[in-house]
Amino acid sequence: MIKQPKLFFLKLTVLPLMLYSMTSYAENPVGVQILSATIKDQKIAGAAVILQKNGEQSVTATTNAQGQVSLSSPFADDAAALLIVKKPGYSDLVVKCPCAGMTYAISPVMKNLDGMRIVLNWGAEPEDLDSHLVFPNNHVYFSAMTGTDALLDVDDTTSFGPETITINRKHDGERYVYAVHNFSDGSEPGSTRLSASHAKVFVYVGQTLIRTYYVPKNQAGNLWTVFAVTESGDFQDFNTIKGVTSHERLQTSEFQGVIDNSTAQVIDYSADNQENAKNLNKQGEQAYHAGNYAEAIRLYQAAIELDGNYGQAYSNLGLAFQKAGDVAEALWANRKAIALAGGPTAATVRASSHYNNGKIYEQAGQWNDALREYHYAKREKSNAVYDKAIKRMQQKGAK
Repeated sequence: MIKQPKLFFLKLTVLPLMLYSMTSYAENPVGVQILSATIKDQKIAGAAVILQKNGEQSVTATTNAQGQVSLSSPFADDAAALLIVKKPGYSDLVVKCPCAGMTYAISPVMKNLDGMRIVLNWGAEPEDLDSHLVFPNNHVYFSAMTGTDALLDVDDTTSFGPETITINRKHDGERYVYAVHNFSDGSEPGSTRLSASHAKVFVYVGQTLIRTYYVPKNQAGNLWTVFAVTESGDFQDFNTIKGVTSHERLQTSEFQGVIDNSTAQVIDYSADNQENAKNLNKQGEQAYHAGNYAEAIRLYQAAIELDGNYGQAYSNLGLAFQKAGDVAEALWANRKAIALAGGPTAATVRASSHYNNGKIYEQAGQWNDALREYHYAKREKSNAVYDKAIKRMQQKGAK
């Protein structure tokens, strides 16, 4: 299937200034539009939109019937500011500014344990960016919108997005690669418009935004390979741009050069970052033991932001998510802890994380998934608790 060029009026980049019961500022307002990530062109009314910057008073307004909002603040569209969108039934969206004139999509809360939603937004140009998800025997994109337990919910061809892919169930033992192709410049591998597009990719698990990716700046190429989800469910970041020549469609073979583990992005975190992350992790542990799970989650996430290789923080985050009832998020955090486990306690960390995932599946009545995790735990370390869990699942008919 070949996409035909379409002529549309661009979405408004300057939104009408609305009246709010708040202090008025002289600075230019920040206007954005909020859409649904899963229903094409559905405007989201009644969403709280917050402009926030450390050391400054935040500004809040509510979207109108067209999903539009305009915020005036002392720091306007400062690059150090954050835009936060909240609405009941949807995951919170947090994005770095500048945000003026942008359209963002918010994701309905996901219910399934192994689900994931990937939402792409960008600016006015280029008009048509496409989401691609490649996994064994599947390539989900505009010409093949349905795959095995995966779906392209929204395909946008007129700037801004969203383009949304929902994985209803990530299959254990299968590797998934997500990339963004600049269809508008599909025959121009040297184009720089993708790099200048302000493209952002938001990844949701359960009710939580767990990953955000920003397109690399000042690079030539029309294919942005963003990330992979490994066979065991761990994230690997690529965040690279290269040029490809397919215009009509991307062949799965074109991704083979980036599927290899050796091309994954490696980040070295400074000693200061690592030390500060340890301090935040300790504060998180204090909050956890005090029963303040929301604060513990915030602190563990702050630690991981400073040191993305901090396995103990991921392990703690998984426990806090589980206690808070955010079980899909707990599965994700535990899998990251397993991938990062090292040193003399590695086997113990991996075993306990697999066991905790098994308990989540067991409580959800997914006996086969629970049995698999309990077997993984026993493979790492012998424990009578794991043996009992395996027997319990087998008695329920799991294989």
